[in-house]
Amino acid sequence: MVSVIIIFLNGGTFIREAVDSVRAQSYPDWELLLVDDGSTDDSSAYARGLAVEHPGRVRYLEHPGHENRGMSASRNLGLANARGRYVALLDADDVWLPGKLQSQVSMLDAQPEAGMLYGASLYWHSWSPTPRGQDTLMLARVRPDRIYRPPDLLPLFLTGAAMVPCPSCILVRREAMVEVGGFESEFRTLYEDQVFFAKMALHAPILVSNEYWINYRLHPQSSTAVEGSGTFPDPARIRYLDWLERYLARSGKGRRDLRATIRHQRWLQAHPRIAKASMDLEIFLRRWRRRLIPWTRPHSIRMPARNR
Repeated sequence: MVSVIIIFLNGGTFIREAVDSVRAQSYPDWELLLVDDGSTDDSSAYARGLAVEHPGRVRYLEHPGHENRGMSASRNLGLANARGRYVALLDADDVWLPGKLQSQVSMLDAQPEAGMLYGASLYWHSWSPTPRGQDTLMLARVRPDRIYRPPDLLPLFLTGAAMVPCPSCILVRREAMVEVGGFESEFRTLYEDQVFFAKMALHAPILVSNEYWINYRLHPQSSTAVEGSGTFPDPARIRYLDWLERYLARSGKGRRDLRATIRHQRWLQAHPRIAKASMDLEIFLRRWRRRLIPWTRPHSIRMPARNR
């Protein structure tokens, strides 16, 4: 029923914990595809050994010549080999809660028109003996338990009015994922997820929940921490906006309001002071919304001992 895709590149530090969280799922009908993006540490041997130990249940995949082709190409390799009705992604440094698949499959089964489902994520610091922050549950910041039709979520993702989901917290119908062409291989790391979510938001109804199913591990070796600039202008974001504008023109989905939103976001990249003031205003307004609307509030929570 569910094809679980874990891509990894030198993931030896955390991949065992990610795999264990899949094997601990209360929902039994899954296959696990371990996609190696050219690792040089012991994670390749671990993944191959797991596939040998659990044939038919776990499969090991790699690019020809053990090449490194990036996150998008690796997820597409997993998608090309997936047999399930649904596809779930799990980053090799994240962890699922045991009821993740059970809950999400039930929700998508009950909403056959929805092509994708996502929920809240725990920004997880306490995995480390010396945490750099407090665990925070990041909600979707849109009204939960409803379906959003194309392209309603995309402008909210672009402006930050809605949280862009973590890849590890989604469940997607495989046919919907194939229909939009999966991931874009030109995006090897940064924004590869936002590109995919933009395509889904343009083409498929999306079900949003505020249920919490994953621990999103924050650590200095993550691709976002290593490659993200956090500055204006941000070359990776500009590249994403340029791609999105071209994609809208190609796909015929280029509504006037979407094009205007993209132009505004690109303009902000060129005007850092105004962008900073805009971000400060959004944070201020968000705080007021949290006081008035419960489903927009992030919650600081204490992690259960079993998930530490």
